[in-house]
Amino acid sequence: MLGGEGHNDSWVKLVDYALVLLITVNCIFSVLESVERLAIVHGHRFHIFDVCSVIIFSIEYLLRVWTAVEMEPQRFHHSLWGRLRFMFTPLALIDLVAVLPFYFGIFFEVDLRAMRVLRLLRVFKLTRYSQAMNIMATVLRKEARAIGAVLFVFAVILVFVSSLMYLLEHPVQPHVFSDVPSAMWWAVVTMTTLGYGDMVPMTALGRVLGAFTAIIGVGMIALPAGVLASGFGEQLRIAREEYLETVEKVMQEGQLTRRRRRRLEETRTALGLSHEEATHILEHAAKTGGATHCPHCGEHIDLWPKA
Repeated sequence: MLGGEGHNDSWVKLVDYALVLLITVNCIFSVLESVERLAIVHGHRFHIFDVCSVIIFSIEYLLRVWTAVEMEPQRFHHSLWGRLRFMFTPLALIDLVAVLPFYFGIFFEVDLRAMRVLRLLRVFKLTRYSQAMNIMATVLRKEARAIGAVLFVFAVILVFVSSLMYLLEHPVQPHVFSDVPSAMWWAVVTMTTLGYGDMVPMTALGRVLGAFTAIIGVGMIALPAGVLASGFGEQLRIAREEYLETVEKVMQEGQLTRRRRRRLEETRTALGLSHEEATHILEHAAKTGGATHCPHCGEHIDLWPKA
């Protein structure tokens, strides 16, 4: 799953693995520090580790901002405005949020318990190194209109059911269904089939409405899941097709050089395909008229070139 940014250099991969390990340990320590007994005994060790981590994350953030002008998108190439635009990208904001709580604690008086919880936001830094998260973000962007339509329908049903339940149950339970927002809480819990039991309709019509709300909720909750599953499958299909096109182009270009081998590996990594998937694609290309050997030099196409 590592390699969300498409790096293939061995030293860069080593730094990425080290950062992933540091983020993971930070999250574990933040959770352990919430245990009072451990905080009393090992609090100073947790603090030292946190300071060291913040220094590393701060240096990483500053280096990313400084080198943003070297990135491929043209909007980052300006020495000043390019770096400012980069600072407002989602991943850069996540990197900033990972260190801001520490500096807020230095300059302002804040609740230490809140600080511990805010440090857990560093877990979002792992999205930079996860191909699955990158694919999911792409799916969310492409399916935004469909998901938005589902959420709009859900909101309409929520308001309607809540208002109706308020009219039916408020005269009988004025302290439970005291207003429409309180009834909305009941509607959300019912539509998601959680059923906490803190708000239960007492009238016959209220129970009938509750039953219909639960049935409708099952369908409404399933719709976004279906949209995401369909979009995820479509994105994987597109990635496989793009990789197949790259394989065919590489075989047609001539002798299989180290640079072209790197191109195959970089494409596979950028598309989030596993070694097994890429091998299967190459085998499929061979069955449909392609070849696993270069047609010019006869050399076997190695999908996993050494750095």
